[in-house]
Amino acid sequence: MNEKRKYAVSLAILSTLLFAVNYPFLDKVLGESLSTNEYGVAERVIDGDTVVINGTSVRLLGINSPERKELYYSEAKIFLEELVLNKTVRIESGKEKYDRYNRRLAYLHIDNKNVNLELVRNGFANSYFPSGKDIYYNKFKNAWEECIKDNKNLCEKSANKCANCIKIEKFDYKHQEVIFTNECSFDCYLNGWKVKDEGRKNFVFQDFTLRERKDLTLKVGEGENTGSVLYWTGEEYVWTKTGDSLFLRDNQGKLVLWENY
Repeated sequence: MNEKRKYAVSLAILSTLLFAVNYPFLDKVLGESLSTNEYGVAERVIDGDTVVINGTSVRLLGINSPERKELYYSEAKIFLEELVLNKTVRIESGKEKYDRYNRRLAYLHIDNKNVNLELVRNGFANSYFPSGKDIYYNKFKNAWEECIKDNKNLCEKSANKCANCIKIEKFDYKHQEVIFTNECSFDCYLNGWKVKDEGRKNFVFQDFTLRERKDLTLKVGEGENTGSVLYWTGEEYVWTKTGDSLFLRDNQGKLVLWENY
């Protein structure tokens, strides 16, 4: 056997061995790639971020819409129904396929639109990435900022006279505390105002007044409330390490301010 033939045979054997060794890995990658997209019919819309497709409950990734009895709950549900109900949608899986309630996690696409993204852009949901930012994160952030600019629905700016007074002096998500300041020369009565994360955690001010030119520190944990420090009890943490947002809304549910990281 001449040298060229020996080289060709050796190369073929080596290639076969490498493929055999890596086949389980390659098969896994290929399988995951092929299973990230599928199609189904949206049979029912449960709320603004949950749909039943082919008999399976699907929780929309990247968003969080209002809960029942919250402002824009019905509107978000109707908007989603108009987009997908009784239509064939493309289902795109994310890094995690199921949540703790065993609902399928996915992005939905129809008519070349990312349905999840449309809910944010139109102010029927805020972005929500509890498991960490993915390839869509920047698009969702941009969509929310577009919604703020357009003053739509959940993005609508509060008309309360104190909405331009209350600012965030410091947002220390690592230590789970935020400092608000009242920049105006008059007191602001914040009863019913709400601080919220991207998910379902809420802190509601009860009969509290932030005095003119004064600060308020809101801490997550247990402690004694004073005129300058309030404690968000019942939670080990509110803002996640992987990225989150803070929303402050007035007693009408209108947006006062927001900040993310």
